[in-house]
Formats: sequence, structure tokens, C-alpha cells
Amino acid sequence: MISVDPEISETTFDVIVIGAGINGAGIARDAAMRGLKVLLLDKGDIGGGTSSFSTRLIHGGLRYLEHFEFGLVRESLRERETLMRIAPHLVRPLPLLIPIYDKARRGPWTMRAGMIAYDVLSVGKSLPRHRMLTRVETLEKLPGLNPEGLLGSAVYYDAQVEFAERLVLENVLSAVEHQAKVLTYARVDRLIVGDGKVRGVEFTNEQTNERQSSRAGVIFNAAGPWVDQLLESAGATSPQLIGGTKGSHIIVAPFKGAPSVALYVEAETDHRPFFIIPWNGNYLIGTTDTRYDGDLDRIRIQSEEIAYLLRETNRIIPSANLSREKILFTYAGVRPLPFIGDKGEAGITRRHFISRHPQAANLFSIVGGKLTTYRSLAEEAVNLVFKELGKSVAKCSTAEVPLPGAVTPQTSSTFEDFGKAFKLGSGLSLATSDRLLRIYGMRSKELVKMAAAEATLAKIIDDETQAIAAEVVYSFEHELAVNLVDCLLRRMMVGLNSTCGLDAIVTAATIAQNHFGWTDQQVLREVSNYRKYVGRFRLRQ
Repeated sequence: MISVDPEISETTFDVIVIGAGINGAGIARDAAMRGLKVLLLDKGDIGGGTSSFSTRLIHGGLRYLEHFEFGLVRESLRERETLMRIAPHLVRPLPLLIPIYDKARRGPWTMRAGMIAYDVLSVGKSLPRHRMLTRVETLEKLPGLNPEGLLGSAVYYDAQVEFAERLVLENVLSAVEHQAKVLTYARVDRLIVGDGKVRGVEFTNEQTNERQSSRAGVIFNAAGPWVDQLLESAGATSPQLIGGTKGSHIIVAPFKGAPSVALYVEAETDHRPFFIIPWNGNYLIGTTDTRYDGDLDRIRIQSEEIAYLLRETNRIIPSANLSREKILFTYAGVRPLPFIGDKGEAGITRRHFISRHPQAANLFSIVGGKLTTYRSLAEEAVNLVFKELGKSVAKCSTAEVPLPGAVTPQTSSTFEDFGKAFKLGSGLSLATSDRLLRIYGMRSKELVKMAAAEATLAKIIDDETQAIAAEVVYSFEHELAVNLVDCLLRRMMVGLNSTCGLDAIVTAATIAQNHFGWTDQQVLREVSNYRKYVGRFRLRQ
């Protein structure tokens, strides 16, 4: 549980960042690394909003070429390379195949031109160039594809962040290493305004219901889809900034005809591209793109979205025969895109904007942004902080300094070298070792040390994921988890298995009880809260 830290009220920070999604986390890390005093607040958990509900791609923005957003594509490709370098345990190359059909909007020549442009814009990239495949070659590679009208395909590379939650978390952990203060479950109630500037914020610790205030020279509203809601509730008038669209996904087990590589497919219904991606031992299918003006804290997939994704998947892979009953779980989120009135969803730019508040020069709001370009957005934002504070802009080093899980020990030259040595010496099964590496990276050795010191912490607590008990303790002691939802869903990633972690919750709660003194009532409450939270993702209870 978090409690009031008197230092929060007594310190005048350089910048207060509201929102611990990927953008807020990136800003906090960059600012702290450049020596600024940083306070990061979120009304929920780290990465608990839109950042957790994306398609989990770190991509160059191939589709943006259709809207002539060449600058955004170039930025995305550059940042993709950066993230594969500073977070190789989390961001990995992903081959994608785009089937080309005779009645599709994007024909062979259009596709070839787009692929060539994509390669040209990514000069110096580490990933292979595109390849065009014939119809026969395409069906040899993916025999489950619908052959009717198939002309061929294009194969290219982007990258996948299997666990986007961990990317957000490691940015926050890095910020903390550089002396940033972080408070989760801290709801901002009011902006403290004086002499035409925002002097600070008042917030409520949701765990204790205690009120607190803090001051800073600059305030960044990085609340994602909640940007307008935060400004309104905090008493700041502003034109509408966010016109978010909803993206929904379904997760299914491997199925007949399932592709061995990710598919990037044009939907027959609306010609919008969607993905069928191998992910976490299952398949991630999405996304939709519809306007959303409902409750941002209760976003669920709708029946028509489920029908759309199932229909389009079964069309492209006829043997799949997917139905609603085969869906393991779903998730949906709202993209914090700029408000543009009645313009169609597909035409809304994916560029980010940093909006200065008209009545308070030191209050900024982040509009847009994506996982791929969060680091460059943060660099731009922190440069603004220095200028607003009247300080010389310190050099940004986030493109060079690895995230915590990628900090290579002197005995290993690369993450791959570390991984090989870790598997040989961890004393754990190969499955568990692989799991730890792809979630915690170099920090896996800390979990092994805990398990070696206390034998019970080496025990497997979830057969499907091969997670060990030490991870529960580690999430609370070293990764800022406050409750069981934080622990299983956004630290251990067990909550993203085929049962949403429901088979592991009692064991995890018992481990927390033994190590942190949870009462029987608290265990029951945590288990109940977890079941309720994941209930919105599951079609079958």
C-alpha cells in the first residue's frame, strides 16, 4: 500500500507528470535522467490504460504512407531501431506477411511501391528488406491462406513488444533509479493556479483517502484518453483535445491453418488492415477502429466487433473455423488521437502533439503518441520543460542508455550472450528461464538469487506460464505493485495466459500473505477484486 510521503509536499519539483502510461513514463525517465526533479502520478497503476491495450507492435507505420505522413514513418522506423537496441529483451523483430488478393483495394503495384518506399525511408535499419512472393510461394509458406483470388504476398519486418506493460514499467523503474518520485493510485483532483500559471496539483491517495498537494514549475498532462477529463475535473477550461477511437482485440489458442508468421490483412468489410499475430503462445487478432465516447474506465469489446474479427479471420484462413466460444479473452482500449470533428477514423493522424494550455503557459497536454515513438515524444517534451524553466537544455541520452532489463553485465557483451549463460546457470527449467528472460531481461538474475535464498520461492505457481513464486514477492518489493491486479497482470504477465491468471490468484495471494502480512480478509478482498477486474476481458466466466 502507498502512504503519504511528506517529501512530496515539501519538494518543489521541476515537473509533475500526470499519467503513467508509455508517454508519461517516457517523459519521467528522460527528465530524471537529465537531472530534473520529477513527480509522476497516476490514478491507477503503471501502464494500466491504453498502453496495455494496443496491438503490441513497435512498427514503422507502413500504413501511414497512404496518408503521405513520411515524416512520421521516418521517425517511427528510427525509434523502432532504438527500442530494439535499448530493450532487446522486450522488443524483438517480427516478420509480417501481407497477402495480396485480386479484389483488394491495395493491389500488387501499390503494395510493391509501398514496400520500396518503406525500405528507402529506413536506410540503415538492422532488419531485412522486403520480399515479394508469388502465389505459389505464398501458399507454400502459409498453406492455410484462402487461395481464392490470391495473387501473391509481400513479406517485411517490423517489431513486437510482447508485453507492452513491461516497457512502460521499465521506463518508470529507470526514472526511479534517477531519483524520480512515483505515486500510483493517486487521483489528481485540482490544479493549483496562481498568477496565470499552474503552481502544482492536489491529489487523493486512493489507497488511504488522504489528500495531498505538490508543486512544480511545469505540469505535463499525459493522461492519454483522459486528457480532457483531467483538465475538466481539475478546473482547467480548454477546447476539446482528444477524439479517441476504440481498438478491440480477441485472443485465441492456436488453430487449424494458423500462420507461422504475423499476417497483415485487408478486411473485406471495410478495407481496413488488421493483424493475426502469434503472441504469448496464442494468437492476437485485431484491431478495430471506431469512435468511442463512453466510460473510459469500463471499455469492453462489443458483439459487432467480435463478429467482425471472427468473420474476417475465417475468411482469410477458411480452416480456422473460429467462433465466439473459442475466444480465450478480449481487450479494448481507446487511442488518445486528436479531436478532428467528423473526419473518418482512418484519416486521423497518428502523429503526436504537445498542446500548451491557453490560460497557463506552463501546463502542457500530450495528444496522440504511440508505443513506437514514445521516446522521441518524451525528448521533445523534456526539451520544453527546460525552456519553460529558463534552464539550458541538457543532453538527452535515452536513445543510448539501455532500460533496466537490458543493462549488460561486464561478463556478457550482448543480451543474447547473457541469455545463454543464464540458461546454463540459473538452476531453473528451460521454460522458466526463457520466461524470466523475456519478461525481466538481465534482472532475471535477481529473481534467481531470491529463489536460491528461499527454496519455496523457486516453486512453480502457474503451470501454463511456468512462473515462480519469487516473482510475486519481487513485484511488490522492487516493481511498485500495490495489489494483485498490478502483480499478475502488469508485472508477472501471468494475467495474460489463457485463463487470465485465474488459476494462479489464490496461490499468489497466499505468497503475498506469507511475505507481507496480508490478513485473511485482505487475501479474500484481493482475490475478489482480481476476479472482478479480469471479468470484463472474458466472455466465459
